[in-house]
Amino acid sequence: MKETGAQEKNTGAAVPGRLRRAARALVFAALAGALATCWADPMGLRQAFMEQVDRRLDPPPDEVQRYGNLARDELRRAGIAEEPPQYALLVDRSASVQALFAFWLPAGAAPVLIGAAPVSTGRRGGFEYFETPLGVFDHSVANPDFRAEGTRNEFGIRGYGEKGMRVFDFGWQQARRLWGRGGTSTMRLQMHATDPDRLEARLGSVQSKGCIRIAASLNRFLDRLGVLDADYLRAKAEGSAPWVLPPDQAPVEGAGRYLIVVDTGRSERPAWSPPPKSGPLPTGADSAP
Repeated sequence: MKETGAQEKNTGAAVPGRLRRAARALVFAALAGALATCWADPMGLRQAFMEQVDRRLDPPPDEVQRYGNLARDELRRAGIAEEPPQYALLVDRSASVQALFAFWLPAGAAPVLIGAAPVSTGRRGGFEYFETPLGVFDHSVANPDFRAEGTRNEFGIRGYGEKGMRVFDFGWQQARRLWGRGGTSTMRLQMHATDPDRLEARLGSVQSKGCIRIAASLNRFLDRLGVLDADYLRAKAEGSAPWVLPPDQAPVEGAGRYLIVVDTGRSERPAWSPPPKSGPLPTGADSAP
């Protein structure tokens, strides 16, 4: 009798437990469906950009149209205008702008701005300082990304930012040397976070050795949502998932693969892209990529 009673008691407790697990599964499924709907919609991704990226710019509609047209023109010039609808990033390396634009490029319609943010591109300096190269650059598994170790150099600078920040790699590129007698040579073009305590506040001005520095929050946004991961997602679907993809990634529908770098050559700073607050350059700042 005791055994029977115990069995009845355990069975009675198991039913609510199963119900709770089933309820949790339904909630998680609903959340996953909501996220999928959100990321499939450029307007949803724009809202996510507003919520997740803490250093943002707000260009007016005429500037959005101008840069959207530049993105389309550069892709067409590179012979890839017939690509399917996708996301793309455009960077204006002009010293008076220093901005990144994330666009949705629909077929047969105007580009849609997802968000804009300050960056830092190449400046004059010592040995191995390059001008950030112009053109359309493919984000491909042929040039594997990696993650920052978060270690500090002898000056206490974390060149790639906090541990775990993704370093987006665009391969070896020809670029103009900004030291010595000039000329061109080869540099590794990367887009990455920077030291959050000492260098991130200087985004919006030329600071790097030729790579593109972005804020940590923008790095996480691009990484978590796979905005430029079309080729990485292809590899994953074919059974060879790159290790660098985050396990909790919720990739957008229509992920892209192109980084576009232009130079509008502006002589004056537009009001929508204010310069960073001035201050002394931290010791060892020139040791960061």
